[in-house]
Amino acid sequence: MTGQFAVIGNPIEQSRSPELHYAFAEKLGIELSYQKRLAPLDGFEKSVTEFFAQGGSGMNVTVPFKEQAYAMCDVLTERAQIAKAVNTLWKKDGQLFGDNTDGQGLVDAILALNWSLKNTRILILGAGGATRGVIYPLVKAGAKQITIANRTLTRAEQLISDLESSVPEAQLNMMQLSKLSGEYDLVINATSASLSGEALVLPSKLKFDHAYEMAYGKPSTFIDQAKARGVPTAEGFGMLVGQAVEAFAIWHGVKPAIKEFL
Repeated sequence: MTGQFAVIGNPIEQSRSPELHYAFAEKLGIELSYQKRLAPLDGFEKSVTEFFAQGGSGMNVTVPFKEQAYAMCDVLTERAQIAKAVNTLWKKDGQLFGDNTDGQGLVDAILALNWSLKNTRILILGAGGATRGVIYPLVKAGAKQITIANRTLTRAEQLISDLESSVPEAQLNMMQLSKLSGEYDLVINATSASLSGEALVLPSKLKFDHAYEMAYGKPSTFIDQAKARGVPTAEGFGMLVGQAVEAFAIWHGVKPAIKEFL
């Protein structure tokens, strides 16, 4: 029987999840159906319940529903608990399971570039949900020090307070986005600056060896500035592929090779 899968969000037209899951399935000889589902902003829970009641096997969740998906789950993986957000759902023994594969997707995308994460010092720009979801996997992959830079320090403070007990092997720091400085192996842009077209200024006293932009498919002043310094750069399509690979492995028990789809 062909498994029924979907990605749910609002908006949803822009999602590339179906093409990725069909590509994985074709490569691995698995039959599946994978659709986009637009959920009303006030009808997410009903949409999810209906999907699984009609025989759905698994569902990916995109903006703005990841926190609502987290709240719906009966069982959460450790990384979903830490992220307080869920992007992958499945049913087992009548219970709704939830995971967050975004952070591992980022880690796998970075490693696919042959950038090392062992003993690294990482600066993450922004303290929103995207940052919350990636800290635990980055530390588990070897990051030793992560600094969170945000416009308002209270948001970064809250994030560190929530997460530091989960990653005792790493040092978590914070700074104001307007006062960027220091030396890092990797800078990750998790702000919405690229999406909103805002200018993000990287001062000369900020030194870094690699730059990763979580967004993809749009002009990025962050990437432009990193390229001007001659450092290796990458955009978020790899992270999208990586999180999809992780979700596919959860549902089908076999993991596609990320490098074949980048």
